[in-house]
Amino acid sequence: MNKPSIVYFTKDLSPEGLHKVYSRIKENMTGKIAIKLHTGEKNGPNIIPSSWVKKFMAGEKELKSSGTIVETNTYYEGDRYTTEQHRETLKVNGWDFCPVDIMDEDGVVTLPIKGGKWMKKMSHGSHMLNYDSLLALTHFKGHTMGGFGGSNKNIGIGCADGRIGKKWIHTKEGSDDMWSIAEEELMERISESTKATIDYFGKHTA
Repeated sequence: MNKPSIVYFTKDLSPEGLHKVYSRIKENMTGKIAIKLHTGEKNGPNIIPSSWVKKFMAGEKELKSSGTIVETNTYYEGDRYTTEQHRETLKVNGWDFCPVDIMDEDGVVTLPIKGGKWMKKMSHGSHMLNYDSLLALTHFKGHTMGGFGGSNKNIGIGCADGRIGKKWIHTKEGSDDMWSIAEEELMERISESTKATIDYFGKHTA
């Protein structure tokens, strides 16, 4: 039987608070580390302040030397729909202090979903395979179609590529409505997509 997860909380919402929590969970952050966070639409506001992340990464030896912020393009047309638009938005939101890897810039890779109810595989940005560890640095939010967002959405939607993977999660096959999957099924699909990523990184996930 698996042991229950240990969960840490902090009321210190600051770079120092991030350091404090990370110091408890960083044991398996090895090799090249993908830092998955939501970099946001132009001018946010629903993102972790980039200034916090800059200070946090600079203060952690392994993140400073081997950490890369990772993202994927969006399924909907907007500020992050193409790689070119996405990179412009990254500059506007202050994410130009370090390299940001848009993982589906050069194509996709398919990983299995073990025991999936709705899907047996998920399409991710191909660059995901370049990393050894995954740190989900997630802001908590509500999601109009999928309830609470948090790390499940950050990983499940955020690591799926913009054209194939996100479509598998959001759109019923043959439907003209790109948002035709909602509520429980959507949440389950997001969770299955997350599982493909977690199964890939295994214990090297925080």
